[in-house]
Amino acid sequence: MSTTDKPATAAQKALGDFAPKLAELTDDVLFGDVWERPELSKRDRSLITCAALVATGKTEQMGFHFPRAIENGVTREELVELITHLAFYVGWPNAMSAMTRARELLGRKEP
Repeated sequence: MSTTDKPATAAQKALGDFAPKLAELTDDVLFGDVWERPELSKRDRSLITCAALVATGKTEQMGFHFPRAIENGVTREELVELITHLAFYVGWPNAMSAMTRARELLGRKEP
């Protein structure tokens, strides 16, 4: 099967026509190699990635990584706690922005 027969990845859909090399590196190196290394579980990698996004205020990237963290076994409650914990280390504005984004992406807790 050629690469043209494979379904387009998220990186290819987002950047492939504009920055094909970045899309390729995202697919092959970041997700094809780094995320597959056995030294950390995907769940742990998701926690680390989400923490880095909160710390740096990268709310746009949270749209991909917060739901992926849930897919990788992180609970909604753990993400909320991660953000709450980081408020004291990375700043209240970063935590509040991340919590707003998490609420948009993950919804409200059912009563």
